[in-house]
Amino acid sequence: MYYKGVYHLFYQYNPYAAVWGTITWAHSISYDLVNWIHLDIALSPDDPFDINGCWSGSTTFLSGGKPVILYTGGVTMNRQVQNLAEPKNLSDPMLREWVKSSHNPIITHVDGMDSENFRDPTTAWQGPDGLWRVLVGNEMNSHGRALLYRSRDFVTWTQSKEPIHSSTRTGMWECPDFYPVSLDGKNGVDTSSLDKFTKHVLKASFNSSDHYVLGNYTTVTDNFSVDTDFLENGSDLRYDYGNFYASKTFFDSAKKRRILWAWVQESDSTTDDIKKDWSGLQSFPRSILLSKTGKQLIQWPVEEIEKQRTVNVSFKNKELKGGSVLQISGITASQADVEVSFNSSNLKEADLLDPSWVDPQLLCSQKTASVGGNIGPFGILALASKDLTEQTSIFFRVFRSNDKYVVLMCSDQSRSSLEEGLKKTIYGAFIDIDPLNEMISLRSLIDHSIVESFGGEGRACITARVYPKLAIDNQAYLYAFNNGTFDVNISTLNAWSMKKAQIVSFTKRRKPHLN
Repeated sequence: MYYKGVYHLFYQYNPYAAVWGTITWAHSISYDLVNWIHLDIALSPDDPFDINGCWSGSTTFLSGGKPVILYTGGVTMNRQVQNLAEPKNLSDPMLREWVKSSHNPIITHVDGMDSENFRDPTTAWQGPDGLWRVLVGNEMNSHGRALLYRSRDFVTWTQSKEPIHSSTRTGMWECPDFYPVSLDGKNGVDTSSLDKFTKHVLKASFNSSDHYVLGNYTTVTDNFSVDTDFLENGSDLRYDYGNFYASKTFFDSAKKRRILWAWVQESDSTTDDIKKDWSGLQSFPRSILLSKTGKQLIQWPVEEIEKQRTVNVSFKNKELKGGSVLQISGITASQADVEVSFNSSNLKEADLLDPSWVDPQLLCSQKTASVGGNIGPFGILALASKDLTEQTSIFFRVFRSNDKYVVLMCSDQSRSSLEEGLKKTIYGAFIDIDPLNEMISLRSLIDHSIVESFGGEGRACITARVYPKLAIDNQAYLYAFNNGTFDVNISTLNAWSMKKAQIVSFTKRRKPHLN
């Protein structure tokens, strides 16, 4: 959240080990979303209503601008309740101390509800009747649900007879999120906005991914009608098609934008986590808007990240011959920001898309970066060793389907490290691009063990965790490549070395890390 000139990030944290346990709300602050200060833990599991963990939740600004926390408390291993906490000192812009409400727990499950799957309250919003609303993730009979609660005083809550939405196609909905997006796609919108020129987003975390639907929300009746439901008719709208989970958005009132964060898990072993003494990280913060078509969301790294750019390498209109690799030298490839756009004059030669190829991740797994096609694979090789023994490839393929073209985006970790025992997943997504009339663009943020890629100006995003042994620090290299039969053109390429973020600690309970 943004409060009195300060950005606050609360996140799940074990202060005693780099493994799951003693789940607390850690607290860090920033003035620019890039450089961070670790503060003391905001919430610790030391009361009967959260003794088994202070689990996920959200912050809300009450009338008058007072911030509060709603969070899930683990009462026992199989029972969860919802709790409230408030700042001890509102005049402290750092909000270093939080006090749990004497009314806790403020929301408990009703008879017949699965109390083991009842968690992660959203940011609350206020309707025209003055009542506050909040959603809580739930599962009933193996179906995902977002339960709706209402309150006038933010302490006494009443459950609605029906969830605001549910699905028979999914299991438990973790970390739900519900917020409006403007139809003009220019600015973010406050969670309690009553502007009629909006759509609403409902996000749910399940199947190890963050899925969302768009729809129309009626504030008076609390009716939410979706455009296309979760996993319906082949629809699979996700924030990110890679390693990206349990996300949360907040409204940045200073710059009128909605910002998205997510948890990016490790892809190595628990033994590795213990050895390096940390586990998991936050994604780069992203702004999030509705696309011009109104059919999907667009994401882009927040503008503050561009202030970390230093040395730049750029060129235009460079032909990339079929089967060629081009080194992008002159930058620090282990910590870089790369923007590149491609086009092709040979689109009519694109391979035909088999109608059975409906799963982009499976298609990318079958047609990796080393499998040649007509138009593609082409893209970049990030965190690559000099001899290309190690490489993380982010690339595109173009197919023909009836009277249109289909663009596939892949992130291939299969050759990312010589290390054994890692998850080297290959991710994929179809992008809504017409390559006849626009460039195929890619932006990748590379930071040692993470590669976040944005295809089609943010229409598809893929996050990867990789652990190269050779391609580290100044032994990491960056390449553009084309493994297709036909040439493609690099219309523009810009690559920057990136400065380190400054991450310092004001608490004695953790070791400072500079990533």
